[in-house]
Amino acid sequence: MAQKILVMGGDGIGPEVTAQAELVLKAAAQAAGLDLATEAAPIGGIGYDQAGTPLPPESLARARAADAVLLGAVGGPKWDRLDFALRPEKGLLKLRQELGLFANLRPAEIYGDLVHASTLKPEVVAGCDIMVIRELTGDIYFGEPRGIFLENGVRVGRNTMVYSEPEIERIVRVGFDVARKRRKKLCSVDKANVLETSVLWREVATRIGREFPDVELEHMYVDNAAMQLIRAPTRFDTIVTGNIFGDILSDAAAMLTGSIGMLPSASIGGRHALYEPVHGSAPDIAGRDAANPLAAILSVGMLFRYTLDRPALDGWIRAAVTAVLAQHRTADIMSPGMQQVGCKRMGELVLERLARTPLQAQAARH
Repeated sequence: MAQKILVMGGDGIGPEVTAQAELVLKAAAQAAGLDLATEAAPIGGIGYDQAGTPLPPESLARARAADAVLLGAVGGPKWDRLDFALRPEKGLLKLRQELGLFANLRPAEIYGDLVHASTLKPEVVAGCDIMVIRELTGDIYFGEPRGIFLENGVRVGRNTMVYSEPEIERIVRVGFDVARKRRKKLCSVDKANVLETSVLWREVATRIGREFPDVELEHMYVDNAAMQLIRAPTRFDTIVTGNIFGDILSDAAAMLTGSIGMLPSASIGGRHALYEPVHGSAPDIAGRDAANPLAAILSVGMLFRYTLDRPALDGWIRAAVTAVLAQHRTADIMSPGMQQVGCKRMGELVLERLARTPLQAQAARH
């Protein structure tokens, strides 16, 4: 029975980058002998244009039936005047919520000579390979009560940071599982010197850590973690943290690489998973064949690793991307001496590189 992948291109450059990623997805699956089928569905602004809602019911039904979702990007100025509940971003948030995607995995890795694209010194970021695991469905973004209230004649804004023990357990276990498959080092980030929520977080992380004696567990306050990411990023392997801390730290880690156009991500939970590039919809370059498809292509690699349990295919795709970057760049990562190419051509170059290294794909069958 074929495994089903739902492709949701979304808005702006989303359809352009997912088109190239889908070609890589199919080529890698064929090389590895995987029975895989794709279908498409709208989300975001295009979903609103077609069905009056950023997540049409049929799109959600297809996402629930799929083994994984490959998403491009949502949003754009065309829809900025819509009611807040109808904006494209609400479609993505609802999709994550409906699929129960509680863990966001965001790698920050330097690919080849892109070390010079970072704003930090090359000797600081060379060899950087970090996985930030962010809890995605709890914390201050979802806690109640929340809102703006009138109290004693004064307007007060209130948000509530809250985590239950089971919520912490499940995200921390993801952290240990991922760290075990990497370099066996897990840094749990909190603010336990100030927040009771973090005191509970640290207690649970320590308890779960006893089940993973082969993984080195380190606790770190979030302010120190932010400082260490800039001072010595290579000291980190896998980071697990809550929603708001993870939101901030994953963006900081992303910029270590020099280009957000290179960064994939995965959101997982239960039997569902969603894979998407970290970048936005970039409406200013949409339709101009100027987008960088590599983050979407690398997201396909994560799909093979985490949903289809074919990590060798992920490695194969990453190696192809690294090889292509030795000579070719899109505009966002262009540097002297390189040949500039567009979105479609960059996708073709990755496919050509994969075709020239078939033995790695054959090895992925076993």
